[in-house]
Amino acid sequence: MKELILNVPAMLTLTVGTYLLGVYCKNKSGISLLHPFIICIPIIIALLKVMDISADEYMEHNQIIIFLQGPSVVALGLSIYDNLETIKKKMAAILSAVIVGSIVGVVSVYVLCGILNLGPIFDRSLESKSLTTPIAMDLTKTLEGNISLTAISVVLCGFIGAVIGPIMWRLFKFDHPVAKGLAMGCASHGLGTTRAIEEGALEGAVSGLSIALMGIATALVIPLFNALIR
Repeated sequence: MKELILNVPAMLTLTVGTYLLGVYCKNKSGISLLHPFIICIPIIIALLKVMDISADEYMEHNQIIIFLQGPSVVALGLSIYDNLETIKKKMAAILSAVIVGSIVGVVSVYVLCGILNLGPIFDRSLESKSLTTPIAMDLTKTLEGNISLTAISVVLCGFIGAVIGPIMWRLFKFDHPVAKGLAMGCASHGLGTTRAIEEGALEGAVSGLSIALMGIATALVIPLFNALIR
């Protein structure tokens, strides 16, 4: 049975099919908390467990999706280019927000870990929670943190931002597209950017730019902050 299912077409169908099911359920219900990830991830994990397929085998047969991440980044670049004039005018605000966001993101981890009396491993593993996964995991390696804990925190941070972000816009009356894009890109990386793109091209462009700038700023802030407190 495993030999019949463990192939590229079947694994791609599982991945794309469950995600589309999640999108359908969210659109049909109208519940913002019902993110497609909430539906597709448990289904995939359950099916892999039943079929005795390891995570490595699953990833190996989904390489085309990983490959397509490259063109998706290029697509964000095109969006940034299309809105370049507006972005240039707001560059001072964008850079200020990214710097403040990176500092708050790191400091908040230490404050919360201190309040909850968690060990140093949590500090080192959660510092990069607001960054996109590849950057976050590389930073955690250099800090000798727990990569698995980092990966979980990044996914949760992205999910929470994508769901709660629009609610916060309405609550605090954020109606400027640059502000929306900055909030999503700085706080919830790729998942937040996906949600920002749904709002508009400028929101998506600023959010995509924020991911890159946030990665650079946080990679500088974390070593400096750790040097000061240790």
